[in-house]
Amino acid sequence: MKQIQFITHENSRFSYTDGAEMALKGGCRWIQLRMKEVSDADFISVAEKIAPMCREYGATFILDDRVHLVKQCKADGVHLGRNDMPVTEAWAILGSDVIIGGTANTIDDIERLWRDGANYIGCGPFRFTTTKKNLSPILGLDGYQSITNEMKQRGILLPIVAIGGITAADIKPLIATGIDGIAVSGAILNATNPSDEMAEFIKLLHAKEL
Repeated sequence: MKQIQFITHENSRFSYTDGAEMALKGGCRWIQLRMKEVSDADFISVAEKIAPMCREYGATFILDDRVHLVKQCKADGVHLGRNDMPVTEAWAILGSDVIIGGTANTIDDIERLWRDGANYIGCGPFRFTTTKKNLSPILGLDGYQSITNEMKQRGILLPIVAIGGITAADIKPLIATGIDGIAVSGAILNATNPSDEMAEFIKLLHAKEL
């Protein structure tokens, strides 16, 4: 089953907690708490609000980067960026009963993460996005198609989640490339009604499977 992940951020209308709650109400069952430039104390204060919401909705709760806070925040796992802790080191710290994902931009990134034991790959960016600094090269549809083809040739079996400036109109062509899901942030939080927008994204994501 294709999956949608919501990556938290904030804007002039909504807080990190608001965004997570609206995504969950819209049907999302995977929340990644991403707060790059805040203290651990501020991060924990938000995580303590989002973790019980995720449990209430039966959703997976993932922290961005902060391996040392996974257990304290009662998270299900961690997502590691290309410049974060290596996946192998995170496994050594957290043990085997968590989810560890990694960020990739190339097939070589994916093969490295696969060999290191990552559970899934956040692959992007699809296009330019303002919610992330220091973007890697843009992939576009051709980039994802090339990556999924190469993964088959190399025998790499890992879920690939596309990320980076994805809109509702992009979902059908993205799924056609062979990816396993999408991660969204701004497209949801900046919508007039974020919960309704999330529900629409999920409907489009699963339309092919009905």
